[in-house]
Amino acid sequence: MSSCASFIFFFLFSFLTSFRASAQTFFFIQHYCLNTTIMSSNTFFTNRRTLLSSLSSLNASYSTGFQNATVGDAPGPDRVTGLFLCRGDITPEVCRNCVAFAVNDTLNRCPNDREAVIYYDECMLRYSDRNILSTLTYDGAWTMMNGNISTNQSQIYRFQDLVSSTMNQAAMEAANSSRKFYTMKANWTQLQTLYVLAQCTPDLMRVDCLSCLQYSINAMALYKIGGRTLYPSCNSRYELYNFYNETAITPPLPPASTPPVSPPPRPGKDGNSNVLVVAIVVPLIVVVLLFIAGYCFLAKRAKKTSDTAPAFDGDDITTIESLQLDYRTIQAATNNYSETNKIGRGGFGEVYKGTLSNGTEVAVKRLSKSSGQGEIEFKNEVIVVAKLQHRNLVRLLGFSLDGEERVLVYEYVPNKSLDYFLFDPAKQGELDWTRRYKIILGIVRGILYLHQDSRLTIIHRDLKASNILLDADLNPKIADFGMARIFGMDQTQENTSRIVGTFGYMAPEYVIHGHFSVKSDVYSFGVLVLEIISGKKNNSFYETDGAHDLVTHAWRLWSNGTAIDLVDPIIIDNCQKSEVVRCIHIGLLCVQEDPVERPVLSTIFMMLTSNTVTLPVPQQPGFFVQNRPGNDPLDIYQHTTTKSVPRSIDDDSITELYPR
Repeated sequence: MSSCASFIFFFLFSFLTSFRASAQTFFFIQHYCLNTTIMSSNTFFTNRRTLLSSLSSLNASYSTGFQNATVGDAPGPDRVTGLFLCRGDITPEVCRNCVAFAVNDTLNRCPNDREAVIYYDECMLRYSDRNILSTLTYDGAWTMMNGNISTNQSQIYRFQDLVSSTMNQAAMEAANSSRKFYTMKANWTQLQTLYVLAQCTPDLMRVDCLSCLQYSINAMALYKIGGRTLYPSCNSRYELYNFYNETAITPPLPPASTPPVSPPPRPGKDGNSNVLVVAIVVPLIVVVLLFIAGYCFLAKRAKKTSDTAPAFDGDDITTIESLQLDYRTIQAATNNYSETNKIGRGGFGEVYKGTLSNGTEVAVKRLSKSSGQGEIEFKNEVIVVAKLQHRNLVRLLGFSLDGEERVLVYEYVPNKSLDYFLFDPAKQGELDWTRRYKIILGIVRGILYLHQDSRLTIIHRDLKASNILLDADLNPKIADFGMARIFGMDQTQENTSRIVGTFGYMAPEYVIHGHFSVKSDVYSFGVLVLEIISGKKNNSFYETDGAHDLVTHAWRLWSNGTAIDLVDPIIIDNCQKSEVVRCIHIGLLCVQEDPVERPVLSTIFMMLTSNTVTLPVPQQPGFFVQNRPGNDPLDIYQHTTTKSVPRSIDDDSITELYPR
């Protein structure tokens, strides 16, 4: 009887335990399966099951919320590597249950796949036949967004600023921590608090973790009530409610060893000597601090004597001195700016080909005295370009100042500029679709570096076909930084009463209201994409089709379901039409009227390089030149700007009214 009772008790206990485990459900978000072309052997599936069992076993370490394992010989097609990552605020027991749940779910969802990642609210599980440890990847991404925070534009910008600054700070803290996990909160209103979370797999290096988190933040529309982006290597999230357990987040561990505390001084001779030292040192420190404060005050007053003067730090001065060239050297290199050496004309002057005494070929930009670019813009271009190092940006080699002469010396790019090929019927054939797509990707990489990956955040403000130079291999290099603006780390936009740029490439909010941001460059890039695909200038539809510009024409074709008609006839028979239409789709997303709706460059790069990224439906572009009052382009510009801007616009500051 006792043995029967024991059996019943054991059965009931097992049933209740299993019921409790099965009753605990986890919020499924998304999964990604990849069945590669390599045939999977029975050994691979055996190794996969062994790997997943080890990750969900009782011997796995759930206290840290992360573990990885590998099963199989290396190298070999049957080798499997896997890992799990639990959210940093959940308990080890919840982590273990989530991983066990994920293992079974993965085998059901991806039964025959060599690679998979599955996301839950509490954990992520991943395996692959490739080496995925300590490797940053953006495959298998997923983004979720909630509703709009507001319809008020100023409130949207304020919320974007708050989310961006808070999330970027959390990303920095997470990348610097050993757990690669961090949460933060900030006040939005008196009744609402913003909660953010940033996390990477702890096997990533700091720089890779930070890069992944920045990509995840940029992939989100930060004007929504909440959102999250999931990558296999990292995840980030923000909400206006507390979605994580604050009490379960363990504070950082103290240092392993603490320095010994010095005993208090003994009374007597030593104590008296210490008092004497303090009496001498403290007044000296006070005097030095007062001297420094006075110097800073005087320097600040001297600086305010010219509000328009650019601010240069010590590094900037060093940069200027190291790049300054003798003016006579440049004169000799260009044969005294002879007509035979002239290779182009920019908005601020003419460009000459030159050869230095050591044989180096250079492009010399000689600023015209009536160009409108003063000393501020000149030094701005020197400092900005000198600090930028990227294969898709033109490289500044030096400059010269001699009286009224101001000269910039760049690396020589033999194939001139993009417009030289794109808009010339005799040259268009040299740009097949493969080369055009390569140019689009190169431009994206260059702008992405300016906006996000350089030490500075640079807004170019004059992206156009004539400012995209092509090297010997037709690789694009962004040029002409005379109107570029440097943004602070947390700055998202700026206002100006001096509108500069090229008509047809400037975003509506910039032309009409003077607002510019990274989204201004996105708009210009969108125009560029449509031009590269069509082989037509933005304003070439002035007298055809009833459309006033290429953007309007492209939108009408897209709305009618005939977007393919936009493609340059020279490349239409030798291109992948689905790829071209996807690029048209991306171009239209970039020229949407609302800058908030335009994607950031990191998202654009993912859209171009990954077919798994779902593209949103584009909204109507900003037709700020839709109703033209006359035939004169200057009249058109003045009409569209002065109608909405209650201030005068300096026409001389506009580089040119039409792209060259």
